[in-house]
Amino acid sequence: CFLHLPRAAPTLTYRPRCLLPLPPPRLRVAASASAPLAAMSTAAQQAVADQKRAVRSDVRRALKALSPDQRASEDLAIQNNILNSSWFKASKRLCAYISCAQLREVDTSKIIAEALSPDSEHDGQAKDIYVPRVEDKNRNMRMFKITAMDDLVKNSMNILEPSPLDASGNAREDVLSASSPVDLFVLPGQAFDRTGRRLGRGGGYYDTFLMRYQELAKEKGWNQPLLVALSYSVQILEEGIIPVNSTDVPIDALVTSSGIIPISPAALERV
Repeated sequence: CFLHLPRAAPTLTYRPRCLLPLPPPRLRVAASASAPLAAMSTAAQQAVADQKRAVRSDVRRALKALSPDQRASEDLAIQNNILNSSWFKASKRLCAYISCAQLREVDTSKIIAEALSPDSEHDGQAKDIYVPRVEDKNRNMRMFKITAMDDLVKNSMNILEPSPLDASGNAREDVLSASSPVDLFVLPGQAFDRTGRRLGRGGGYYDTFLMRYQELAKEKGWNQPLLVALSYSVQILEEGIIPVNSTDVPIDALVTSSGIIPISPAALERV
């Protein structure tokens, strides 16, 4: 199921529901800044950081207000939308996050199970799937290949992650060392808009990893993976509210309970 939005080339003209009032002009200028951080004044950098904190706070409140039934309904619809997409069916290798209910992330359990299953009703074959493991507090994250949900263990924050070694004591395959490219990244986030802006939780783990993988793909001459984020309805904000800087990696498409919103030319080509 795809959600086709009215467009005025080359930008989307559909303006989503706004959770927050538009920020004051000073913050809106900072939000649209595309210059490298080194070229931004300290005041501009602080304005971006302050607005990001404000957006995260408001979205957290909106997520807490979602009823369990509404979350469950959106979880199922979002996962079905991605599982039925042509680019998921065509993918052979993907990276996906393991959802955490405490963080109110869109559920990915069905996506993971379908990718691991050789009897998948969607494409009839198992996929190579890599999931994240946070290494330290310095934005270092790795993506390890798993072959079953039993490969996951709870970390100190009660979040499921792959252990570096499998049951036989062998090192798991790291996606950065894999011999073949990843087709698809399934990403979490705190807030999104329909121009491709993604706001994470502030750690910078995904942006740092994505930049590393994109550089690796470029060096090897691989096609860049499609970056797809999963979003509850309350996480989609009006254009201009989410501030960005040079280290924020934009997404290619957004998957909601209503359908798939292609954003980049790469995503539009695959619809």
